[in-house]
Amino acid sequence: MAAMAPGGSGSGGGGVNPFLSDSDEDDDEVAATKERRAGLRLGSGSGLDPGSADSLSPQDPVALGSSARPGLPGEALAAAVALGGCGETPARLSIDAIAAQLLRDQYLLTALELHTELLESGRELPRLRDYFSNPGNFERQSGTPPGMGAPGIPGAAGVGGAGGREPSTTSGGGQLNRAGSISTLDSLDFARYSDDGNRETDERVAVLEFELRKAKETIQALRANLTKAAEHEVPLQERKNYKSSPEIQEPIKPLEKRALNFLVNEFLLKNNYKLTSITFSDENDDQDFELWDDVGLNIPKPPDLLQLYRDFGNHQVAGKDLVDVASGVEEDELEALTPVLGSLPPSLETPQTVENSLLVQKLEDKISLLNSEKWSLMEQIRRLESEMDFLKNEHFTIPVVCDSVQPSLDHKDSEDSGQNPVINSSDKQKDQDIHLSKSDEVDSTIPKENFPNSVPRREKEEMPSSSPSSKNIVHFDKPNRKLSPAFHQALLSFCRMSADSRLGSEVSRIADSEKSVMLMLGRCLPHIVPNVLLAKREELIPLILCTACLHPEPKERDQLLHILFNLIKRPDDEQRQMILTGCVAFARHVGPTRVEAELLPQCWEQINHKYPERRLLVAESCGALAPYLPKEIRSSLVLSMLQQMLMEDKADLVREAVIKSLGIIMGYIDDPDKYQQGFELLLSALGDPSERVVSATHQVFLPAYAAWTTELGNLQSHLIPTLLNKIEKLLREGEHGLDEHKLHMYLSALQSLIPSLFALVLQNAPFSSKAKLHGEVPQIEVTRFPRPMSPLQDVSTIIGSREQLAVLLQLYDYQLEHEGTTGWETLLWVVNQLLPQLIEIVGKINVTSTACVHEFSRFFWRLCRTFGKIFTNTKVKPQFQEILRLSEENIGNGVLTKATVPIYATGVLTCYIQEEDRKLLVGFLEDVMTLLSLSHAPLDSLKASFVELGANPAYHELLLTVLWYGVVHTSALVRCTAARMFELLVKGVNETLVAQRVVPALITLSSDPEISVRIATIPAFGTIMETVIQRELLERVKMQLASFLEDPQYQDQYSLHTEIIKTFGRVGPNAEPRFRDEFVIPHLHKLALVNNLQIVDSKRLDIATHLFEAYSALSCCFISEDLMVNHFLPGLRCLRTDMEHLSPEHEVILSSMIKECEQKVENKTVQEPQGSMSIAASLVSEDTKTKFLNKMGQLTTSGAMLANVFQRKK
Repeated sequence: MAAMAPGGSGSGGGGVNPFLSDSDEDDDEVAATKERRAGLRLGSGSGLDPGSADSLSPQDPVALGSSARPGLPGEALAAAVALGGCGETPARLSIDAIAAQLLRDQYLLTALELHTELLESGRELPRLRDYFSNPGNFERQSGTPPGMGAPGIPGAAGVGGAGGREPSTTSGGGQLNRAGSISTLDSLDFARYSDDGNRETDERVAVLEFELRKAKETIQALRANLTKAAEHEVPLQERKNYKSSPEIQEPIKPLEKRALNFLVNEFLLKNNYKLTSITFSDENDDQDFELWDDVGLNIPKPPDLLQLYRDFGNHQVAGKDLVDVASGVEEDELEALTPVLGSLPPSLETPQTVENSLLVQKLEDKISLLNSEKWSLMEQIRRLESEMDFLKNEHFTIPVVCDSVQPSLDHKDSEDSGQNPVINSSDKQKDQDIHLSKSDEVDSTIPKENFPNSVPRREKEEMPSSSPSSKNIVHFDKPNRKLSPAFHQALLSFCRMSADSRLGSEVSRIADSEKSVMLMLGRCLPHIVPNVLLAKREELIPLILCTACLHPEPKERDQLLHILFNLIKRPDDEQRQMILTGCVAFARHVGPTRVEAELLPQCWEQINHKYPERRLLVAESCGALAPYLPKEIRSSLVLSMLQQMLMEDKADLVREAVIKSLGIIMGYIDDPDKYQQGFELLLSALGDPSERVVSATHQVFLPAYAAWTTELGNLQSHLIPTLLNKIEKLLREGEHGLDEHKLHMYLSALQSLIPSLFALVLQNAPFSSKAKLHGEVPQIEVTRFPRPMSPLQDVSTIIGSREQLAVLLQLYDYQLEHEGTTGWETLLWVVNQLLPQLIEIVGKINVTSTACVHEFSRFFWRLCRTFGKIFTNTKVKPQFQEILRLSEENIGNGVLTKATVPIYATGVLTCYIQEEDRKLLVGFLEDVMTLLSLSHAPLDSLKASFVELGANPAYHELLLTVLWYGVVHTSALVRCTAARMFELLVKGVNETLVAQRVVPALITLSSDPEISVRIATIPAFGTIMETVIQRELLERVKMQLASFLEDPQYQDQYSLHTEIIKTFGRVGPNAEPRFRDEFVIPHLHKLALVNNLQIVDSKRLDIATHLFEAYSALSCCFISEDLMVNHFLPGLRCLRTDMEHLSPEHEVILSSMIKECEQKVENKTVQEPQGSMSIAASLVSEDTKTKFLNKMGQLTTSGAMLANVFQRKK
């Protein structure tokens, strides 16, 4: 009986998977309960054979009443049988008790039938449901009967031989091997049978999994049978020869022949005997040499022939001597067991070794568990010894009274097993008891007579010492009774205490030192975590971390950290922050070696996890742990992990976190060899398709990398020049199509490097040694620097402090203003190399590319604002002015028509907005407008300047001042240019300025003596009709346009008619509907009639082409029936007449347009008599649609595209 105790107790304290779902944990608890009950039956003291079926036979009522645990189904059934044997009426058994008995005796089909009938009647039994939904209960590979230990394995009876016990995965012969593809860590359902799970779906999945397992078992059984049959199949004639001639070698079996054939063919192929191999295959045409499974099922493939030959000499025939093996719990034996098991020779690897290796692994786990328990027990023994010595020294009397916490053991067992004594003490006032108890899991192999002295001296010295006098000894009142110790024990056995389970043993022994507390937490936390709600699991983080920090066992620490990283299935932002905070605290406590050995592997395991939240946790952990890792690991393993995630991860959030962690790594890396790898990562990050990743690159990664580059001296020698060269290469290759995305990528990177460049200039200035903080520190203006994208781009952060920056700026301005740049190498590089190269690049970009002009304008604006006003006035402006000399020569070589003009105007001259700066900008734009107009040069550079400046309302007044200068200029060319510039300005200017400044200027120009100036005002008038909603303004513009069309002096003005038609086609779809219906369409009809009479074919075709474009745009708009019949269709017919003679391809399109319009008119005429819609309703709907189109027309989107929504689908 005593020898069985460790096995029973050990099985209850086995390892538990901390990541099972709630229902799986319930299954484990059920299994543990059944094992506990089996242990109770073993220890009942009835003298029955534990493995026999008589464990449920009638027992002595007295023994049953004194030792059986109440409330357990098996014992209840035994009690009922006992009562029945005495002639009394048996009590009615509950269904749960019947189910428990069926499962215990392995009547699984009967139990399944009972479960099905209960389900159909609506009375589901939780015990049966949990049993049949647990995959681990059915995956049996070998049919060892329950209660039978594995033969030939020492200790099997103690591990799995409990009689009447439900087979568990710890039994030797009845080992249940899980199928690898059934349930892995990633496929476990953490929400199964949880509060928010779907019960019906889970039960259906459980049924399907059960069916799949049964099918796999059938396949496995068939394979084993086939292989076995093939192994023993020997031809009849060969068997006869073997019997008649014993000296003949045993004939080769078919399976052996096929295996050797396969190996021979493999050898031939590997050594290039291809023809021989082909011949060999032909001679064995009944065998497939491509597939090893063709040899035999369930047979592992042996090594090749060469390996077998080389290994031949190492094999020796093992003798069959039998050796008696004894087992104990001495430390040396326990520590030596694992190497012995692991050093078995390879020659013993037979097909049974797979099962044996699993058993060995489980025994090793059990050894580890017993080791930890042994330490705890020895600590308690030491405490008991010290207290006993203390009491003896104080001359206390120690009568022995047994104190039991095992109600299932009788008096005899308690005496034999060496129960702990209760030490009674008495003084002058009262008698007191001191109960000193130790764990019930003391290994029975320790001799009882010298048990307190059996702890080795070395282990005693390693235990933490604590003086008994430092502890408060608890005294209990001793009753003045004369009861025997046996009676006391039997009486106390009726207290329902549970110390024979894992949890009971933990509860019964209270830790009294830090080490024992850590050991207890290490054992209990894996069982606690799965039963805590997911939403509250972060509350366990402090416990897990403290235990992982202080636990003495590396394996337990690894398990706890694994729990930490898998604590929450999909941790949200707050939960991840909590876990990261814990990881950093752990790293600070344990140091870099343990961080590398224990924390980093957890990150590596989850680098490809299916949930992005878990990969996000890995990416954030790499950055958070960077300061606490060895420097070699930072620049190798961690950098490689982050690089892999940046290249392969598809989630934007994960790559964003990777970039931030890379930035942190760049702040700690000190290996110059990794500089180029960092630059490649920077380019990859800048080219990422996600805006989040690019933004994180500019905010974190690029500033950190720039700081390292500055330390290495590569900022001016490599990083900035490389980016500039890439921009120049793009411009050279992009003559026919510039990749604006890449240009933006490189230029934005340069823009983010400006603060680092300025900090480098300040730190390497001649006055840097004089910059001392003493006295009153000057204040830095709030607007001195552009607003940084992140704190890492703040110059004061790069320098060190705002006070230090203020002192440096004061010396910087003084040096530039009074002493110059002599000997200032870093600033001279900016002036002599960077600025000229940038200005040269600016001259190469396409001036019509609004995006490029805007990017370079922002870059120069930030550069000038960062380096200051003095630097801009003395170093930047002179270089631009040298190139943009306002002379006829520069107009001839095209400098004024390049992008240099708008970038200088919008990027350099707008940096500072004092009065003298505004005057300089106004004068520059007036001069450019004058020179370009007088020289008949393209106006693209001036238009680009107006578009860029017009985007900022602060410059509208300034631009109107420039245009008014053109309105009153003496040259008609300049006035004509000013009129065309108004068209660009109207769209962004508010209606007040349009009414007060724009319309008066345009009306002045519309009465200009020069006809070209008047014609140039028409696009601007059209834009006003398109964007303004004030009726008074619209009427004034309408009158002015009507004067152009109806005044006889303009009847033969071909260029005026062309400009008006183009303007109508551009603004018609978006203009106010009344203006379009009453003015635009009727006048287009008139212009089409006039064009029929045009004599000059070139002019007639030109106007007809513009009319065709205008009608095409207007055809998408809603046009009333009257307007369609009276003006639109007649205008189209006139246009078709022109096109018949001048452009037949246009005539075909016009014919289809006319046909479509006529069909619309006919459909309306047919529908009206049918009463499908009244005329009033039709008018209302048309008016509503017209108003809607009017509102839509005020948007910046193309009106033609918007009007397509209302076009009838064919």
